[in-house]
Amino acid sequence: MLVYNSQTHKKEELVPIEEGKIRMYVCGPTVYDQIHIGNARTFLAFDVIRRYLMYKGYQVTFAQNLTDVDDKIINRANETGRSAAEVAEECSNAFIEQMHRFGVLDPDIRPRATHEIEAMQEMISQLIERGHAYPVPSGDVYFSVRSDHSYGILSGRDLDQMRAGERVEVNDEKRDPFDFALWKAAKPGEPSWPSPWGDGRPGWHTECCAMIHRYLGTPIDIHGGGADLIFPHHENETAQAMCAWDAALANTWMHTGMLRVDGEKMSKSLGNFYTLKEVLDKYPADAVRLLMLQTHYRAPLDFSFERLEGVAGTLERLETCARNLRWAAERSPQDGELNDADRTLGAQIDAAREEFCRQMDDDFNTAGGLAAIFSLVTACNTYLAEAADDTSTAVCLRAADMLCELAGVMGITLSRSTGEDDLPAGLVDLAREQAGYEGSSAVEAAEALLAARQAARAQKNWGVADAIRDGITALGLVVEDTAAGARLHRKE
Repeated sequence: MLVYNSQTHKKEELVPIEEGKIRMYVCGPTVYDQIHIGNARTFLAFDVIRRYLMYKGYQVTFAQNLTDVDDKIINRANETGRSAAEVAEECSNAFIEQMHRFGVLDPDIRPRATHEIEAMQEMISQLIERGHAYPVPSGDVYFSVRSDHSYGILSGRDLDQMRAGERVEVNDEKRDPFDFALWKAAKPGEPSWPSPWGDGRPGWHTECCAMIHRYLGTPIDIHGGGADLIFPHHENETAQAMCAWDAALANTWMHTGMLRVDGEKMSKSLGNFYTLKEVLDKYPADAVRLLMLQTHYRAPLDFSFERLEGVAGTLERLETCARNLRWAAERSPQDGELNDADRTLGAQIDAAREEFCRQMDDDFNTAGGLAAIFSLVTACNTYLAEAADDTSTAVCLRAADMLCELAGVMGITLSRSTGEDDLPAGLVDLAREQAGYEGSSAVEAAEALLAARQAARAQKNWGVADAIRDGITALGLVVEDTAAGARLHRKE
């Protein structure tokens, strides 16, 4: 399996530190508001990466933090007249809720910065003792960037070529303008904790490094996040690890590309800023996932609602194929020896899984993986159309299961039913009225209605056929004509 390492700028064979196991960390959100779709793209990408590693048999330990103390949280608390803790708790819960809606698996470990103060202070003390950090009279503690001779190893930046004041805070207490805060002295009205250097709170770059070391050890196999975190956040993280424990923070660094909306940078000033909640309130999570996964995780993603509308139809094609396969399997008269068409589809099922894994083994190419899934959809639809009522139960079920299996790696859930198990009870009344049905089964009522509709159409009695169709539509169902016959299922 090849994975692109942001530090070496090339694809490398994934070699776990411990055979069969992967320790993985992805920077979580600063919880001061709803996350936007750019954040969601990163969390989705690493959710699928994690799912695929598990699919390949790795035991994955996945950690993701919540930054619940930060200037942004304090500012939002001041704006709304609440405490920083209240804002952080509310937004933490909102983030977890949206991740569940989006189908993102919970991390195995979800540390919160405010619960990890002791671990951070231990790391800071270690850095001071080793001469890589220094306290100042105000109560702040700074990391001495130039004490780390490997600084810039991740981002490729040369301090001597960077001008002071660019993306760095300059003040009189720093020994060097590039030094960054490990501990910030308390200010009136802000949350703080006691420390050997006075009351205060941790700096942003301090949190992840200390939590990774505590829960996963260093180095870990994979550290991930958005491309905007490479510098200074991830550069500062790996510098602290090297100086505190003489160990790289991660063997492989992975970063997602930026998200744009309709070809432009997403921003509130342009009116194209969308939270994940806003999008999921209007579109199914699986459709949003499918849209985002059509682009490789390292490439820029162009998001648009026009594209999202189109993807909804693509998702329906996938779901319908899986349902039709199971429906055909239930009605298949074929039992026993397979024919040439059955064997051909069986080979196409194997080829689709092989191609799916080949694409995903190449730096988690989800676009290629999806192409393999939809090549199988095409093969299945061709088989169903040509076989008509001479399909193989075993082959249909195997194909449907493979679609569910591969889609599941992408976090897309396909129903394992024909769609008939949730037919409305109102079908029974409609069948009694239009088809003379006398039973109580919704499935049998559906079959009676379809038979009556087919008979009316054969007799060119369009009024009766249309009345049956309209009654079915009023119940939120659609009639789908397939090579193996007509069937009903709910509107998507």
